[in-house]
Amino acid sequence: MTTTVMLIHGAWLTPRCWDRFRARYAARGMRVLAPAWPLLDGPVEALRGLPPRAFGRLTLEEVVAAYETSAATLAEPPILIGHGFGGLVVQLLLDRGCGACGVAIGSTPPFGLLERPRAAWTLRRILARWSHRDGAVPLSLDRFAALFAQTLPEAERRAAHAEQVVPAPARVVRQALLGPWGRSAGAGRRRPPLLLIAGDEDRVAPVALVAATARHQRRAASRTDLQCFAGRSHWLCNEPGWEDVADFALDWGLANARATQAET
Repeated sequence: MTTTVMLIHGAWLTPRCWDRFRARYAARGMRVLAPAWPLLDGPVEALRGLPPRAFGRLTLEEVVAAYETSAATLAEPPILIGHGFGGLVVQLLLDRGCGACGVAIGSTPPFGLLERPRAAWTLRRILARWSHRDGAVPLSLDRFAALFAQTLPEAERRAAHAEQVVPAPARVVRQALLGPWGRSAGAGRRRPPLLLIAGDEDRVAPVALVAATARHQRRAASRTDLQCFAGRSHWLCNEPGWEDVADFALDWGLANARATQAET
């Protein structure tokens, strides 16, 4: 049975978003890793102070490759858990055979899914004023409140934005939402098991979008499960009740990582 978890944050965030999961999993005896995306390994204040063009060259492939390299150095395949764009990274890593199993929470949909334009449309208020030449996509407090954490009281939304939100690399956002096209889950292929988690108040990754991702991923000859949590926004890893999400993800991961290792 694997005892290692790798947590993968999404766009506009840093590994700090996993502080609660890390402490809870460590208390259960797990080894917990939460590497930052390339260029995003630093305090929130420092990352906010970087010039926008400092983010300009990072690509989605480089983000995925960085996590693949980190996982390859471990003594055992980790349980991969990602949120938002990190959930897409989890799916891409599983496609490469990386990890014992994966959990994608409020995930950006994978390549080849017809619903992907809906994801870009959902985030149109963030992307509306974005020029790719700037190298970074900001997330204002108003947009964070409206899209990510509308279920939180205003004071908590302000605190969460101040403590955790940073600019996102523009090219990664563009590639994750808009292309490349034509890549999809191959029917009959095998990959490690995948759990998709949705919140029924999520405005970034609505339940219908996550369910479409599950149908898409079930083309693979591997286990794909879907779990929905009621009353949860895109901030479901940190809003009240986050413990239920954390425990469900880890319990599922431990059960299915054991199954994967038994098969191999």
